[in-house]
Amino acid sequence: MKRSSAIALVLAFFLLHSAYAQSPIPSSASFDIGFSPGGSALAVVEKAIGAAKSEILMACYEFTSGDIAEALESAAHRGVKVRIVADFKASHDRFSQVGILRDAGIPVRLDHHYAIFHHKFLVIDGETLETGSFNYTTAAIKHNAENAIVLWNSPSIAEAYATEWQRLWNESIDISAKNETRPFRHVAGA
Repeated sequence: MKRSSAIALVLAFFLLHSAYAQSPIPSSASFDIGFSPGGSALAVVEKAIGAAKSEILMACYEFTSGDIAEALESAAHRGVKVRIVADFKASHDRFSQVGILRDAGIPVRLDHHYAIFHHKFLVIDGETLETGSFNYTTAAIKHNAENAIVLWNSPSIAEAYATEWQRLWNESIDISAKNETRPFRHVAGA
């Protein structure tokens, strides 16, 4: 098969596939993309958190970034309802911010149903989604090759993630201060 025929076949496949997508992206949607190291992944995550008006649903594996913890706490102080589902094992790591946010009054639940709870996403105001390979960690910001994408004004996509988030929330352990059995550790400057 000639190269031009192969390219035409591949293009036809993608055009037909996108024409029959089960959930097309709304025409009013927009996006921001960031990469790390270099700061742009952190910037798009912080931009998404900063734009929240009513609710942030977070699902995370590792969470050691003080910058992101501060952004979430700031959102909560603005009246945004912030709730977090995190990996049970990773939440007990030395620099985890999960306990700090719990102590700040943000509802947190830990999921221990999986070998690794590897989700990394934020659903914001029921219409915006942030996701990607970007762990909410200092290592992801400074050392790892990571990506983050924010899909603005995409309520159908955000709803699918919010449904998954709710399932995870329901199966997870509430770690409000009275229920926590193992202390969290935090080292200043982590």
